[in-house]
Amino acid sequence: MEVKTFHGGVHPAGHKELSQESALQPLLPQGELVYMTNQHIGKPATPVVQKGDKVLAGQVIAEAGGFVSANIHSSVSGTVKAVEPRKNASGGSAMAIVVENDGAYTLAEGVGQELADVEALTNQELLAKVRNAGIVGMGGAGFPTHVKLTVKEPEKIRFVIANGAECEPYITCDDQLMQTKSKEIVAGMELILRLFPNAEGIVVIENNKPKAIAAMQEAAKGTQRVSVMPVQTKYPQGGERSLISIIAQKHLKLGMLPADAGCVVDNVATIYAIYRAVYFNEPLMERGFTVSGDAVEKPGNFIVKIGTSHRELVEAAGGFKLTPKKVLSGGPMMGFAMTTLDAPICKNNNALTTLSFDDVEVAQKQMTACLRCGRCSRVCPLGLSPQLMQVAAQRKDYERYEKHLYGLECIACGCCTYNCPAKRPLMQLFKQTKAEIMAMKKR
Repeated sequence: MEVKTFHGGVHPAGHKELSQESALQPLLPQGELVYMTNQHIGKPATPVVQKGDKVLAGQVIAEAGGFVSANIHSSVSGTVKAVEPRKNASGGSAMAIVVENDGAYTLAEGVGQELADVEALTNQELLAKVRNAGIVGMGGAGFPTHVKLTVKEPEKIRFVIANGAECEPYITCDDQLMQTKSKEIVAGMELILRLFPNAEGIVVIENNKPKAIAAMQEAAKGTQRVSVMPVQTKYPQGGERSLISIIAQKHLKLGMLPADAGCVVDNVATIYAIYRAVYFNEPLMERGFTVSGDAVEKPGNFIVKIGTSHRELVEAAGGFKLTPKKVLSGGPMMGFAMTTLDAPICKNNNALTTLSFDDVEVAQKQMTACLRCGRCSRVCPLGLSPQLMQVAAQRKDYERYEKHLYGLECIACGCCTYNCPAKRPLMQLFKQTKAEIMAMKKR
Protein backbone atom coordinates (compact mmCIF):
# COMPACT_ATOMS: atom_id res chain seq x y z
CA MET A 1 0.00 0.00 0.00
CA GLU A 2 1.35 3.41 -0.98
CA VAL A 3 2.31 5.63 1.94
CA LYS A 4 1.10 9.10 0.99
CA THR A 5 2.71 12.47 1.49
CA PHE A 6 2.59 16.05 0.18
CA HIS A 7 4.72 18.18 -2.15
CA GLY A 8 7.96 19.54 -0.72
CA GLY A 9 8.90 19.34 2.93
CA VAL A 10 12.10 18.44 4.78
CA HIS A 11 13.44 15.73 7.06
CA PRO A 12 14.88 17.34 10.19
CA ALA A 13 16.29 15.09 12.92
CA GLY A 14 13.30 13.97 14.98
CA HIS A 15 14.89 13.44 18.41
CA LYS A 16 11.67 11.64 19.34
CA GLU A 17 13.64 8.92 21.16
CA LEU A 18 14.25 11.31 24.08
CA SER A 19 10.62 11.15 25.24
CA GLN A 20 8.84 8.69 22.94
CA GLU A 21 8.64 5.90 25.55
CA SER A 22 7.65 8.24 28.38
CA ALA A 23 4.02 7.67 29.38
CA LEU A 24 1.82 10.67 30.09
CA GLN A 25 2.29 11.46 33.79
CA PRO A 26 -0.29 13.57 35.67
CA LEU A 27 1.30 16.68 37.18
CA LEU A 28 -0.44 18.48 40.05
CA PRO A 29 0.76 22.10 40.20
CA GLN A 30 1.99 23.53 43.50
CA GLY A 31 2.02 27.28 43.02
CA GLU A 32 -0.37 29.86 41.61
CA LEU A 33 -2.00 29.28 38.25
CA VAL A 34 -2.31 31.98 35.61
CA TYR A 35 -5.09 31.89 33.02
CA MET A 36 -4.50 34.19 30.05
CA THR A 37 -7.72 35.60 28.61
CA ASN A 38 -6.30 35.52 25.07
CA GLN A 39 -5.22 31.87 24.85
CA HIS A 40 -7.18 31.35 21.65
CA ILE A 41 -7.61 32.96 18.24
CA GLY A 42 -10.35 35.58 18.36
CA LYS A 43 -11.53 38.07 20.94
CA PRO A 44 -10.12 37.64 24.47
CA ALA A 45 -12.45 36.13 27.03
CA THR A 46 -14.07 38.44 29.61
CA PRO A 47 -13.27 37.74 33.28
CA VAL A 48 -16.34 36.93 35.39
CA VAL A 49 -14.52 36.64 38.72
CA GLN A 50 -12.65 39.14 40.83
CA LYS A 51 -9.95 39.20 43.47
CA GLY A 52 -10.96 37.26 46.57
CA ASP A 53 -13.51 35.00 44.87
CA LYS A 54 -13.44 31.29 45.65
CA VAL A 55 -13.41 29.08 42.55
CA LEU A 56 -13.73 25.36 41.86
CA ALA A 57 -12.05 23.19 39.24
CA GLY A 58 -14.10 23.33 36.03
CA GLN A 59 -15.77 26.63 36.92
CA VAL A 60 -16.00 29.31 34.22
CA ILE A 61 -13.73 32.20 35.21
CA ALA A 62 -13.84 34.06 31.88
CA GLU A 63 -16.61 33.97 29.29
CA ALA A 64 -16.16 33.98 25.52
CA GLY A 65 -15.99 37.54 24.21
CA GLY A 66 -17.94 36.67 21.05
CA PHE A 67 -18.58 33.84 18.61
CA VAL A 68 -14.90 33.52 17.73
CA SER A 69 -13.71 33.26 21.31
CA ALA A 70 -13.70 30.63 24.04
CA ASN A 71 -14.65 30.19 27.68
CA ILE A 72 -11.85 29.73 30.17
CA HIS A 73 -12.22 27.48 33.21
CA SER A 74 -10.20 27.19 36.37
CA SER A 75 -8.27 23.93 36.40
CA VAL A 76 -7.92 23.95 40.20
CA SER A 77 -9.94 24.97 43.22
CA GLY A 78 -8.70 27.96 45.18
CA THR A 79 -8.94 31.73 45.53
CA VAL A 80 -8.63 34.40 42.87
CA LYS A 81 -5.44 36.22 43.75
CA ALA A 82 -5.55 38.88 41.03
CA VAL A 83 -7.07 39.92 37.72
CA GLU A 84 -4.23 41.76 36.05
CA PRO A 85 -1.93 41.82 33.00
CA ARG A 86 0.64 39.00 32.90
CA LYS A 87 3.24 37.88 30.36
CA ASN A 88 2.63 34.82 28.20
CA ALA A 89 5.11 32.38 26.65
CA SER A 90 5.80 34.64 23.64
CA GLY A 91 6.73 37.55 25.90
CA GLY A 92 3.57 39.52 25.20
CA SER A 93 1.32 40.86 27.92
CA ALA A 94 -2.44 40.37 28.30
CA MET A 95 -5.11 40.34 30.97
CA ALA A 96 -4.99 37.22 33.11
CA ILE A 97 -6.75 35.64 36.07
CA VAL A 98 -4.42 34.43 38.82
CA VAL A 99 -5.70 31.66 41.10
CA GLU A 100 -4.01 30.49 44.30
CA ASN A 101 -4.27 26.70 44.27
CA ASP A 102 -5.69 25.23 47.49
CA GLY A 103 -4.43 21.75 46.61
CA ALA A 104 -7.86 20.14 46.99
CA TYR A 105 -8.86 20.15 43.28
CA THR A 106 -12.54 20.26 44.23
CA LEU A 107 -14.72 19.98 41.14
CA ALA A 108 -17.54 22.37 40.34
CA GLU A 109 -21.03 20.92 40.42
CA GLY A 110 -21.75 18.61 37.49
CA VAL A 111 -18.16 18.52 36.21
CA GLY A 112 -16.93 14.98 35.62
CA GLN A 113 -20.40 13.42 35.75
CA GLU A 114 -20.96 10.84 33.02
CA LEU A 115 -23.80 11.59 30.63
CA ALA A 116 -26.31 8.75 30.61
CA ASP A 117 -27.56 9.03 27.03
CA VAL A 118 -25.16 10.65 24.59
CA GLU A 119 -27.16 9.37 21.61
CA ALA A 120 -30.12 11.52 22.68
CA LEU A 121 -28.17 14.74 22.14
CA THR A 122 -29.17 16.83 19.15
CA ASN A 123 -26.45 18.31 16.95
CA GLN A 124 -27.04 21.72 18.47
CA GLU A 125 -26.75 20.33 21.99
CA LEU A 126 -23.52 18.59 21.02
CA LEU A 127 -22.07 21.83 19.63
CA ALA A 128 -23.20 23.67 22.76
CA LYS A 129 -21.25 21.24 24.92
CA VAL A 130 -18.11 21.83 22.85
CA ARG A 131 -18.62 25.60 23.04
CA ASN A 132 -19.32 25.63 26.77
CA ALA A 133 -16.24 23.49 27.44
CA GLY A 134 -13.98 26.17 25.92
CA ILE A 135 -12.29 23.73 23.54
CA VAL A 136 -9.83 25.18 21.02
CA GLY A 137 -7.39 23.71 18.51
CA MET A 138 -4.73 22.04 20.64
CA GLY A 139 -2.20 21.46 17.86
CA GLY A 140 -0.99 25.04 18.21
CA ALA A 141 -3.49 27.23 16.36
CA GLY A 142 -5.96 27.74 19.22
CA PHE A 143 -8.95 28.27 16.92
CA PRO A 144 -12.25 27.83 18.84
CA THR A 145 -13.46 24.33 17.97
CA HIS A 146 -17.18 25.07 18.04
CA VAL A 147 -16.60 27.63 15.27
CA LYS A 148 -14.70 25.10 13.17
CA LEU A 149 -17.51 22.57 13.58
CA THR A 150 -20.21 25.10 12.65
CA VAL A 151 -20.29 25.10 8.84
CA LYS A 152 -22.99 26.44 6.51
CA GLU A 153 -23.44 23.23 4.55
CA PRO A 154 -22.48 20.26 6.75
CA GLU A 155 -23.67 17.81 4.12
CA LYS A 156 -20.81 18.95 1.82
CA ILE A 157 -18.10 17.91 4.29
CA ARG A 158 -16.45 14.76 2.89
CA PHE A 159 -13.61 14.25 5.35
CA VAL A 160 -13.12 14.78 9.06
CA ILE A 161 -9.35 14.55 9.49
CA ALA A 162 -7.85 13.73 12.88
CA ASN A 163 -4.34 15.16 12.89
CA GLY A 164 -2.09 12.67 14.66
CA ALA A 165 0.96 13.35 12.48
CA GLU A 166 2.92 15.18 15.20
CA CYS A 167 5.68 16.05 12.72
CA GLU A 168 7.50 18.65 14.83
CA PRO A 169 10.82 17.33 16.20
CA TYR A 170 11.07 16.39 19.91
CA ILE A 171 7.30 16.44 20.60
CA THR A 172 5.68 13.09 21.52
CA CYS A 173 2.66 13.84 23.73
CA ASP A 174 0.12 13.14 20.96
CA ASP A 175 1.89 9.85 20.20
CA GLN A 176 1.40 8.80 23.81
CA LEU A 177 -2.20 10.06 23.82
CA MET A 178 -3.06 7.93 20.79
CA GLN A 179 -1.45 4.87 22.39
CA THR A 180 -3.34 5.21 25.66
CA LYS A 181 -6.62 6.93 24.70
CA SER A 182 -7.27 5.45 21.25
CA LYS A 183 -10.83 4.29 22.01
CA GLU A 184 -11.75 7.68 23.42
CA ILE A 185 -10.32 9.48 20.36
CA VAL A 186 -12.36 7.24 18.05
CA ALA A 187 -15.46 7.93 20.16
CA GLY A 188 -14.75 11.66 19.88
CA MET A 189 -14.36 11.29 16.12
CA GLU A 190 -17.74 9.55 15.92
CA LEU A 191 -19.31 12.47 17.81
CA ILE A 192 -17.95 14.89 15.20
CA LEU A 193 -19.14 12.66 12.35
CA ARG A 194 -22.70 12.99 13.67
CA LEU A 195 -22.53 16.62 12.57
CA PHE A 196 -21.46 15.69 9.03
CA PRO A 197 -23.64 12.89 7.64
CA ASN A 198 -21.64 12.35 4.43
CA ALA A 199 -18.15 12.53 5.89
CA GLU A 200 -15.51 9.87 6.40
CA GLY A 201 -13.30 10.10 9.49
CA ILE A 202 -9.57 9.59 8.83
CA VAL A 203 -6.89 9.53 11.52
CA VAL A 204 -3.57 10.57 9.93
CA ILE A 205 -0.39 9.38 11.68
CA GLU A 206 3.23 9.53 10.54
CA ASN A 207 4.73 6.08 10.07
CA ASN A 208 7.41 6.66 12.72
CA LYS A 209 4.71 5.99 15.34
CA PRO A 210 3.95 2.26 14.89
CA LYS A 211 2.49 1.79 18.38
CA ALA A 212 0.08 4.71 17.93
CA ILE A 213 -0.93 3.42 14.48
CA ALA A 214 -1.61 -0.07 15.87
CA ALA A 215 -3.60 1.29 18.82
CA MET A 216 -5.75 3.56 16.65
CA GLN A 217 -6.35 0.82 14.06
CA GLU A 218 -7.51 -1.55 16.80
CA ALA A 219 -9.81 1.11 18.24
CA ALA A 220 -11.29 1.85 14.80
CA LYS A 221 -12.16 -1.80 14.14
CA GLY A 222 -15.88 -2.31 13.82
CA THR A 223 -16.60 1.35 13.11
CA GLN A 224 -18.25 2.17 9.81
CA ARG A 225 -16.82 5.62 9.16
CA VAL A 226 -13.44 5.82 10.92
CA SER A 227 -10.14 4.62 9.45
CA VAL A 228 -6.42 5.17 10.06
CA MET A 229 -4.02 6.39 7.37
CA PRO A 230 -0.25 6.08 7.99
CA VAL A 231 1.68 8.71 6.05
CA GLN A 232 5.34 9.40 5.37
CA THR A 233 7.44 10.87 8.13
CA LYS A 234 8.17 14.31 6.76
CA TYR A 235 7.85 17.86 8.03
CA PRO A 236 5.34 19.65 7.94
CA GLN A 237 3.14 16.59 7.45
CA GLY A 238 0.81 17.80 10.21
CA GLY A 239 0.10 21.16 8.59
CA GLU A 240 -3.58 21.64 7.83
CA ARG A 241 -2.92 22.33 4.14
CA SER A 242 -0.60 19.33 3.89
CA LEU A 243 -3.26 17.05 5.34
CA ILE A 244 -5.96 18.37 3.03
CA SER A 245 -3.71 17.98 -0.01
CA ILE A 246 -3.16 14.32 0.93
CA ILE A 247 -6.73 13.38 1.87
CA ALA A 248 -8.89 15.58 -0.38
CA GLN A 249 -6.34 16.08 -3.18
CA LYS A 250 -7.05 19.82 -3.09
CA HIS A 251 -4.90 22.91 -2.59
CA LEU A 252 -6.24 25.24 0.08
CA LYS A 253 -5.67 28.76 -1.23
CA LEU A 254 -5.33 31.94 0.83
CA GLY A 255 -8.70 32.95 2.24
CA MET A 256 -10.19 29.49 1.85
CA LEU A 257 -11.35 27.52 4.86
CA PRO A 258 -10.92 23.73 5.15
CA ALA A 259 -14.70 23.46 4.74
CA ASP A 260 -14.30 24.96 1.24
CA ALA A 261 -12.31 21.83 0.38
CA GLY A 262 -14.91 19.60 2.04
CA CYS A 263 -12.77 19.01 5.11
CA VAL A 264 -12.75 19.57 8.85
CA VAL A 265 -9.37 19.13 10.54
CA ASP A 266 -8.85 18.69 14.29
CA ASN A 267 -5.86 17.60 16.32
CA VAL A 268 -6.24 14.26 18.13
CA ALA A 269 -5.91 16.05 21.48
CA THR A 270 -8.78 18.34 20.51
CA ILE A 271 -10.91 15.32 19.60
CA TYR A 272 -10.10 13.70 22.94
CA ALA A 273 -11.17 16.93 24.67
CA ILE A 274 -14.48 16.78 22.75
CA TYR A 275 -15.01 13.24 24.01
CA ARG A 276 -14.41 14.34 27.63
CA ALA A 277 -16.69 17.36 27.26
CA VAL A 278 -19.63 15.41 25.82
CA TYR A 279 -19.38 12.17 27.79
CA PHE A 280 -18.26 13.61 31.14
CA ASN A 281 -19.24 17.29 31.10
CA GLU A 282 -15.56 18.14 31.51
CA PRO A 283 -14.30 21.49 30.23
CA LEU A 284 -10.81 21.90 28.80
CA MET A 285 -8.73 22.09 31.99
CA GLU A 286 -5.67 20.01 31.13
CA ARG A 287 -3.68 18.73 28.18
CA GLY A 288 -0.76 16.53 27.11
CA PHE A 289 2.61 18.27 27.15
CA THR A 290 6.18 17.25 26.23
CA VAL A 291 9.32 18.51 27.97
CA SER A 292 12.36 17.52 25.93
CA GLY A 293 15.74 18.54 24.55
CA ASP A 294 19.33 17.81 25.50
CA ALA A 295 19.41 20.36 28.34
CA VAL A 296 16.78 18.77 30.60
CA GLU A 297 17.53 15.85 32.91
CA LYS A 298 14.55 13.57 32.22
CA PRO A 299 12.62 14.35 29.02
CA GLY A 300 9.04 13.17 29.32
CA ASN A 301 5.34 13.60 28.69
CA PHE A 302 2.88 15.04 31.18
CA ILE A 303 -0.81 15.69 31.69
CA VAL A 304 -0.64 19.30 32.84
CA LYS A 305 -3.29 21.66 34.20
CA ILE A 306 -3.90 24.73 32.05
CA GLY A 307 -2.35 27.73 33.81
CA THR A 308 0.62 25.83 35.25
CA SER A 309 3.98 27.58 35.08
CA HIS A 310 6.52 26.23 32.58
CA ARG A 311 9.03 26.29 35.43
CA GLU A 312 7.10 23.58 37.27
CA LEU A 313 7.30 21.38 34.15
CA VAL A 314 11.08 21.76 34.04
CA GLU A 315 11.26 20.79 37.72
CA ALA A 316 9.03 17.77 37.06
CA ALA A 317 11.45 16.72 34.31
CA GLY A 318 14.35 16.73 36.78
CA GLY A 319 15.55 20.27 36.13
CA PHE A 320 18.37 21.27 33.79
CA LYS A 321 21.41 19.03 33.45
CA LEU A 322 23.03 21.58 31.15
CA THR A 323 22.61 25.34 31.04
CA PRO A 324 20.20 25.91 28.13
CA LYS A 325 21.22 28.40 25.48
CA LYS A 326 17.67 28.37 24.12
CA VAL A 327 14.31 27.35 25.56
CA LEU A 328 11.51 27.06 23.03
CA SER A 329 7.76 27.05 23.47
CA GLY A 330 6.94 24.26 21.04
CA GLY A 331 9.50 22.59 18.80
CA PRO A 332 12.55 23.86 16.88
CA MET A 333 10.78 24.35 13.53
CA MET A 334 7.75 26.47 14.47
CA GLY A 335 8.33 27.15 18.15
CA PHE A 336 9.57 30.47 19.53
CA ALA A 337 12.23 31.35 22.08
CA MET A 338 11.01 32.08 25.59
CA THR A 339 12.47 34.81 27.78
CA THR A 340 11.09 33.40 31.05
CA LEU A 341 9.93 30.03 32.39
CA ASP A 342 7.40 31.73 34.64
CA ALA A 343 4.88 32.09 31.82
CA PRO A 344 1.76 29.89 32.09
CA ILE A 345 0.85 26.97 29.87
CA CYS A 346 -2.14 27.79 27.67
CA LYS A 347 -4.58 25.53 25.84
CA ASN A 348 -2.58 25.59 22.61
CA ASN A 349 0.88 25.01 24.14
CA ASN A 350 2.07 21.43 23.71
CA ALA A 351 5.80 21.38 24.43
CA LEU A 352 8.89 22.93 25.95
CA THR A 353 12.13 22.21 24.11
CA THR A 354 15.35 22.93 26.01
CA LEU A 355 18.56 23.13 23.99
CA SER A 356 22.20 23.51 25.01
CA PHE A 357 22.94 25.09 21.64
CA ASP A 358 21.49 27.95 19.60
CA ASP A 359 21.24 27.02 15.92
CA VAL A 360 20.02 30.52 14.99
CA GLU A 361 23.14 32.06 16.53
CA VAL A 362 25.32 29.60 14.60
CA ALA A 363 23.42 30.32 11.36
CA GLN A 364 23.87 34.07 11.78
CA LYS A 365 27.63 33.61 11.94
CA GLN A 366 27.60 31.43 8.81
CA MET A 367 25.12 33.49 6.77
CA THR A 368 26.13 34.50 3.25
CA ALA A 369 24.42 36.18 0.32
CA CYS A 370 21.65 34.21 -1.43
CA LEU A 371 23.16 31.57 -3.73
CA ARG A 372 20.09 31.44 -6.01
CA CYS A 373 20.23 27.65 -5.79
CA GLY A 374 16.45 27.20 -5.57
CA ARG A 375 16.59 24.72 -2.68
CA CYS A 376 14.10 26.83 -0.73
CA SER A 377 11.51 26.58 -3.52
CA ARG A 378 11.93 22.81 -3.85
CA VAL A 379 10.95 22.16 -0.23
CA CYS A 380 8.16 24.74 0.16
CA PRO A 381 4.99 22.69 0.79
CA LEU A 382 2.91 25.40 -0.90
CA GLY A 383 5.10 25.75 -3.99
CA LEU A 384 6.03 29.36 -3.25
CA SER A 385 9.25 31.12 -4.30
CA PRO A 386 11.04 32.09 -1.07
CA GLN A 387 14.02 33.47 -3.00
CA LEU A 388 11.86 36.05 -4.77
CA MET A 389 9.77 36.66 -1.65
CA GLN A 390 12.97 37.52 0.22
CA VAL A 391 13.90 40.21 -2.33
CA ALA A 392 10.41 41.75 -2.27
CA ALA A 393 10.31 41.69 1.54
CA GLN A 394 13.70 43.36 1.87
CA ARG A 395 12.66 46.07 -0.58
CA LYS A 396 9.34 46.54 1.25
CA ASP A 397 7.62 45.86 -2.06
CA TYR A 398 4.45 44.69 -0.34
CA GLU A 399 2.30 44.70 -3.48
CA ARG A 400 4.62 42.31 -5.30
CA TYR A 401 5.06 40.20 -2.17
CA GLU A 402 1.32 39.78 -1.70
CA LYS A 403 -0.25 39.89 -5.15
CA HIS A 404 2.42 38.40 -7.40
CA LEU A 405 4.36 36.10 -5.10
CA TYR A 406 1.42 35.08 -2.85
CA GLY A 407 3.58 35.70 0.21
CA LEU A 408 0.64 35.85 2.61
CA GLU A 409 0.00 32.16 1.91
CA CYS A 410 3.26 31.31 3.71
CA ILE A 411 2.52 29.16 6.77
CA ALA A 412 5.87 29.94 8.44
CA CYS A 413 6.81 26.25 8.60
CA GLY A 414 10.52 27.04 8.32
CA CYS A 415 11.32 24.51 5.57
CA CYS A 416 13.01 27.17 3.44
CA THR A 417 15.19 28.36 6.31
CA TYR A 418 16.10 24.78 7.24
CA ASN A 419 17.13 23.93 3.67
CA CYS A 420 19.00 27.16 2.85
CA PRO A 421 22.78 26.57 2.41
CA ALA A 422 23.36 30.31 2.77
CA LYS A 423 21.71 30.24 6.22
CA ARG A 424 19.29 33.05 5.33
CA PRO A 425 16.66 33.75 8.05
CA LEU A 426 13.83 33.45 5.54
CA MET A 427 10.99 32.38 7.83
CA GLN A 428 11.69 35.17 10.30
CA LEU A 429 11.69 37.72 7.46
CA PHE A 430 8.41 36.37 6.07
CA LYS A 431 6.68 36.42 9.47
CA GLN A 432 7.77 40.02 9.97
CA THR A 433 6.63 41.02 6.47
CA LYS A 434 3.25 39.37 6.91
CA ALA A 435 2.76 41.21 10.21
CA GLU A 436 3.65 44.53 8.56
CA ILE A 437 1.19 43.93 5.69
CA MET A 438 -1.61 42.92 8.04
CA ALA A 439 -0.97 45.98 10.21
CA MET A 440 -1.23 48.20 7.10
CA LYS A 441 -4.50 46.56 6.15
CA LYS A 442 -5.93 47.21 9.61
CA ARG A 443 -4.96 50.89 9.40
